[in-house]
Amino acid sequence: MSNYYKISTINMTREDWLKERRHSIGGSDVGAILGLSRYRSPYTVWAEKTGQLPEQPDNEAMRQGRDLEDYVARRFMERSGKQVSRYNYLLRSVGCPHLHANIDRRLLGEKSGLECKTASALNMKAYSGGQFPESYYAQCVSYLAVTGWERWYLAALVLNKAFFVYQLTTIEDDTVPDWCDGSVYVPETEISALKQLAADFWEQYVETGTPPPADGSDSTTESIKAIFREDDGGEIELFGRESALAAYAQLMGTKKDIDRQIEEVKQVLMQDMGSASRARCGQFKLTWAGQERRTLDVSKVKKLYPDIRLDDCYKTTYIRPFKITEEK
Repeated sequence: MSNYYKISTINMTREDWLKERRHSIGGSDVGAILGLSRYRSPYTVWAEKTGQLPEQPDNEAMRQGRDLEDYVARRFMERSGKQVSRYNYLLRSVGCPHLHANIDRRLLGEKSGLECKTASALNMKAYSGGQFPESYYAQCVSYLAVTGWERWYLAALVLNKAFFVYQLTTIEDDTVPDWCDGSVYVPETEISALKQLAADFWEQYVETGTPPPADGSDSTTESIKAIFREDDGGEIELFGRESALAAYAQLMGTKKDIDRQIEEVKQVLMQDMGSASRARCGQFKLTWAGQERRTLDVSKVKKLYPDIRLDDCYKTTYIRPFKITEEK
């Protein structure tokens, strides 16, 4: 019996594919739920799965990742000597229906998969010493959990810098190919824990509509702003939040002290630099170079050219500034 059932994506529209993904937790969602993603938080995943956030618009990084996926797969085959093929299915776990996998490639003739990644050269440090980003690890382990396969390979292209291949294996004391930059053993206990994580998150938060706890991340803040984008002009009484507001006031006082100390350090360094544009001290590099910025003086334009209509040139942006004021 297979560990998963397949949903063909060959004739599926992108809209239908995105809708299907909202019915369970995917590999990239797992890293976010574990707090390993810089871009998405558990709150954001919850908001996406409950349909409260619009789908993330396509961007240049996403486009390049898709376009270079085939190149990364070819580089993997070239290095490993193995053959891979596309697997045009969304795979949903039988034992854990709250978990799904959209895999990049399947290795022919063996129970293994391949995840293809493209990274910025600025992230080169993340691959030093045989390491790779933890969020990628969580993604590959989730695919092992869904498929029940033995190994997952991670191929990462660091643009203009390097190409790495890592092996994640469920076989204890497995052979490490000489073409791998590292190998990690994934025990069954870890796979079971990941399945339980997905089930708990889905049942505790998604099914009940209860958001995960706030975590202070930018992603959570942006998600809350997107959900409650507009105000209704009303006023409510907050009950039971006195301790939270007291903590906020205390933290803001601490922040002011820290900000002042930071400015003191900066002032010492600025005095040392004087008119210099750059400075170095051990592993630190300092810059204090002049820049010019040109802005349009609207009031002056109106004065010099009173007949020009500027109304159509203004851009209106709706915002909801969040402020806390303590009444003395």
